[in-house]
Amino acid sequence: MKIALVGATGLVGSVMRKVLEERGFCNCEFIPAASERSVGKEVSFAGRSCKVVSVADAIAARPDFAIFSAGSSASLLYAPQFAEVGTTVIDNSSAWRGYEHIPLVVPEINIDAVSPADRIIANPNCSTIQMVLALAPLHWKYKIHRLVISTYQSVTGTGMKAVTQLNAERAGQPCEKVYPYVIDLNVLPHGGSFEANGYTSEEMKLVNETRKILSDNKIMITATVVRVPVFGGHSEAVNVEFENEYDLAEVRRLLEEMPGIIVQDTPEANLYPMPRFAKDRDEVFVGRLRRDESQPKTLNMWIVADNLRKGAATNAIQIMQKLIEKRGL
Repeated sequence: MKIALVGATGLVGSVMRKVLEERGFCNCEFIPAASERSVGKEVSFAGRSCKVVSVADAIAARPDFAIFSAGSSASLLYAPQFAEVGTTVIDNSSAWRGYEHIPLVVPEINIDAVSPADRIIANPNCSTIQMVLALAPLHWKYKIHRLVISTYQSVTGTGMKAVTQLNAERAGQPCEKVYPYVIDLNVLPHGGSFEANGYTSEEMKLVNETRKILSDNKIMITATVVRVPVFGGHSEAVNVEFENEYDLAEVRRLLEEMPGIIVQDTPEANLYPMPRFAKDRDEVFVGRLRRDESQPKTLNMWIVADNLRKGAATNAIQIMQKLIEKRGL
């Protein structure tokens, strides 16, 4: 099997290489691709050094799958070219998520949205993935009416330059700024770019992607995205109003039975999800489950996951694994 990784030298690309190794793809024909400035560099994969090639060369190799982590402009340009030679593209950028005919997939929820003819598949935003994985079983049972979301997102979601900025600030060293303000010992209510409605692009992704994955455009959603100076992952406080009454014990059971979820909800023992312990894990951790006492049929929950793994690399590779099974490859 041939697998191309477009954006192989980036932060998410490095995690994707690691996850591919962990999930048994060490013997595949691995084709790392990146921008022209990275062509000729070497990256490690499965104990060997692999030379980075141009995206054009990767297309010419006609891989079975191409996993993209190279930004929206590269995805819009090159994904159709891979698709034309029969490659299945799994794209981690926001380029294709909003297109009605492009499946937006979290495999535990909606892998059946992918048809045999689909050659471009969108990987959702990292914050969306972890949240909908926890919400899906509750929506199926009780039907969600409204969501109020506040996120506390790791600097790793912005990329390597953001990690470098935070480390440099903590060391008191000068550095290139990717945020408009200092991030260390600070929080920024600013993720993505501001749009005409006053919300950011990251906030609107939570609205639009959640509705698409859960196949319900009637869910009312409002979100605030905050960047925080941590490395381990993204955290979310989610207020969920259901159309039907729920039972808290049943909520816990539904979450415990959902693949990919670990419930950590023993407050008397100070057990609750934190990014410090989600780092390098593929699971989504859920806790602080409690009734909203200010209105009926409403639940408060706290959701944490490593945004580079389940929020990006792991989800993309899980999609590929499911398609390999479905297509008998």
